Order: sequence, then structure tokens, then C-alpha cells
Amino acid sequence: MRQLSPTEAATALRTGGVIAYPTEAVWGLGCDPFDEAAVLRLLAIKQRPVDKGLILVAASVAQLDGLADWDALPRERRDDVFASWPGPHTWIVPATARVPRWITGAHDGVAMRVSAHPVVVALCEAFGGVLVSTSANPAGAPPPQAFASIDAGLLAAIDGCVPGNTGNLPRPTPIRDARSGAALRT
Repeated sequence: MRQLSPTEAATALRTGGVIAYPTEAVWGLGCDPFDEAAVLRLLAIKQRPVDKGLILVAASVAQLDGLADWDALPRERRDDVFASWPGPHTWIVPATARVPRWITGAHDGVAMRVSAHPVVVALCEAFGGVLVSTSANPAGAPPPQAFASIDAGLLAAIDGCVPGNTGNLPRPTPIRDARSGAALRT
């Protein structure tokens, strides 16, 4: 497996690459969310249907500008979202028309997280924007908490990995609906 620096990974991402990288709890797969071919390739590698949607991860709230319809949320709900970031909290927020269907899937919202994980932050900063963030496992398999646990076939199908350690969360980040505050994944 080719190890990539965040700068090298950003170059691969700009040319349709799919990479693996450590996140707050598990190893993730990422690509450019606005490159349909890259997203469809990532979904094929994971054997995940497009209608389920994907998470976007950012280094800052500013990287989400134009993607989330913050005005569609009551002020107190927006405040809850912003108070949880940066950090290991994923929220489903109303999506703008800029977010492609291959990201939202069958939903009108988009899952987003502003991460505090140093590798994720470095990747998003080197790339200059948001990335897809989904666990580095075939659909239905347990998400890998260690690099050594990533499926060998999956590793053979991607363009490289950014080395590092996952954070200390025991399971993938919780997901909450920003409209209601309801927990969708704990």
C-alpha cells in the first residue's frame, strides 16, 4: 500500500483518487465529493448503494459554506451543531442544491462533520475543501479501527493511504438530525 502525505493525497484526490485515512474512531475512505466518477468508484469498492448517502468531513465550518442550508434550521439547532464542532459529531443538515445526489443519496439532507482529528484536518486543508468520509470496510463488515484490519481487497482497489492513528472513540461518530436533534447513530 502506497503511503501518502496529506499533500500527495490531495493531488491524488484532485485526479479522481480514492484514499484511506484515520479518523476519530475508524479508518475511513475518502475522495472528492464533487467528482462523480470518484464517488461511484468509492461506492463500488465499498459495495455500498448510492441511495444511502455519504458523510462530508471538513477542517472548518467555512469549508461547508454553500453546502448546508443553515437558514433552514432554527437558531438553537444551528447553535447546537456549531457548539459541537470541531469534534467527533456528525449532523444531518438541510443540503443546498450544490450538494450532488451521489452524496445525499435518497435524502434531502447531507451528513457533515468538522473534524478535530489532525490527519483529517491536514487532508482537508491540503485538498482545500470537504472530503467524503466513510468507513474503510465493505458494506456490512465491521469498520476497521486499525490499519491492519482493513480488507486486503479494499486496500488493493484504492490509490494509497495517509498514515496515522485513529482517535480514541470506541465506535464511529454519532450521527444526529440537525432539524430535530434526534440521534440516528449513537
